[in-house]
Amino acid sequence: NVCALFLQGPVVNNSSFGNSGSSWKSGGQQNGFKSNDTEGSSWKKGSGEFGLRGGTRGNLNPVNCLNICIVVAGFKSSFGGRGGRGGREGRGGFGRGPKVVYVPPPPPEEESSIFAHYETGINFDKYDDILVDVSGSNPPKAIMTFEEAGLCETLSRNVAKSGYVKPTPVQKYGIPIISAKRDLMACAQTGSGKTAAFLLPILQQLMADGVAASKFSEVQEPEAIIVAPTRELINQIYLEARKFAYGTCVRPVVVYGGINTGYTIREVLKGCNVLCGTPGRLLDIIGRGKVGLSKLRYLVLDEADRMLDMGFEPDMRKLVSSPGMPAKEERQTLMFSATYPEDIQRLAADFLKVDYLFLAVGVVGGACSDVEQHIIQVDQYSKREQLLELLKTTGTERTMVFVETKRSADFIATFLCQEKVPTTSIHGDREQREREKALSDFRTGQCPVLVATSVAARGLDIEHVQHVVNFDLPNNIEEYVHRIGRTGRCGNTGRAVSFFYPESDTPLARSLVKVLTGAQQEVPPWLEEIAFSAHGTTGFNPRGKVFASTDTRKGGSFQKNQAAAPPPAAQSTGAAADDDEEWE
Repeated sequence: NVCALFLQGPVVNNSSFGNSGSSWKSGGQQNGFKSNDTEGSSWKKGSGEFGLRGGTRGNLNPVNCLNICIVVAGFKSSFGGRGGRGGREGRGGFGRGPKVVYVPPPPPEEESSIFAHYETGINFDKYDDILVDVSGSNPPKAIMTFEEAGLCETLSRNVAKSGYVKPTPVQKYGIPIISAKRDLMACAQTGSGKTAAFLLPILQQLMADGVAASKFSEVQEPEAIIVAPTRELINQIYLEARKFAYGTCVRPVVVYGGINTGYTIREVLKGCNVLCGTPGRLLDIIGRGKVGLSKLRYLVLDEADRMLDMGFEPDMRKLVSSPGMPAKEERQTLMFSATYPEDIQRLAADFLKVDYLFLAVGVVGGACSDVEQHIIQVDQYSKREQLLELLKTTGTERTMVFVETKRSADFIATFLCQEKVPTTSIHGDREQREREKALSDFRTGQCPVLVATSVAARGLDIEHVQHVVNFDLPNNIEEYVHRIGRTGRCGNTGRAVSFFYPESDTPLARSLVKVLTGAQQEVPPWLEEIAFSAHGTTGFNPRGKVFASTDTRKGGSFQKNQAAAPPPAAQSTGAAADDDEEWE
């Protein structure tokens, strides 16, 4: 009807579509189609919406009318991201909105940029003192040096160029387990080297077998698939894989949402041995017949607890049941995360061989003791001013501010900019190019403050992040551990400040006390009081472990406490539907 109306008859200059009683009213309203001679229409190009230049007559061609209809069907259907209310992007599709045209800048080619790395901190040697528990039958012996890992010359050289001197605990135990072709569920604190722990043995095996990428095949058959929940994290893993595979015939490729489909397919068809991707993109490219699974040997789930929770579990089941996917007995499945709630452990067992090994490094799900944690009791209406005061003391030091909703991220970022604090923000509704620009500005220090939703909480490895602020506390303790893990990485020290609003955050109090105690941090007396008086605190022991620190197969706390009511602390209530994080 809209198309027909625009194609019929003339449009009088300065007339508007709809009258004062219409929902499509142009009198200064944002959604009005105003047909005057200016370009000041609210439907502008450049932000993922369509610009219309109104003329003096009915000069809208059918293509423009089609564009209008697309936008009417789903507002702000931007670049294949969220398709608005008219049609949200399916997990297996590239979006039903306008064609995605964004092509990311190519990764660096200079050797110095490829091998740029963290300086390890003063506490790096403390990793040697961390307790490690390996459960399962016949685990292989740990290695003490990278020389013992049996890496080929090229891989050893790349490890040295990356600044790796000695393996961290998860690498000491993880590398020989993976090399022994055992399935693994590994749990280690944030910033402890989990990515290298799975990449090095996989690349070593592929190189030993003489695997090489072929650009002559219309269907690529990768030997390894690595899955992660967010675009930023999977791109980070890809850059690590590219670094370690430098100068070899093994070719890693990354696929994720928000970038042009044709570009993604062309990159895959240039040759692909290690395919890194977010779940929806992987399913889509497999569904298009561009990727086959018959040669697959390794399936890696990073941030495995997130990959197997309510949001992604169906996608993961769909992936492992894709045509050609080897059964779990025929492939090696590896899972890594900093947190492993027991229900996720039981769910993960569906994807692993029966004799999988469970590797627990330090306190399972524990926060890193290199992060100095502070909890501040606040009033809901004083949080902004408290944040501003805090940021005045940090100066140009990198600070990540976490909020619960996308609305809050934009609101707080705008507020801080108005207060002359250079700030950028990242969340699931921002275009891919905007997300990349925000991270780039933060990494380079152009904007030393980054306001983020959970999309940035998982796995992101940004150097020189000295402070993390939980403006809004998350609704589960696992997310808290991941958030504060953005600082205090590789033995460096960091500081995390969390605003605690008793009315909404009380269910988290007990778990916070346990995390603080486990990381040898000071617990405010008022927080202990709230924790002890919180509903359902029977048997509460602040000196106890943060999560079940043992493999559930060994008769962990789940078996012991089956009759007990579930604690309210880790309930995941989720935000309003409008604010659900667009993880991909």
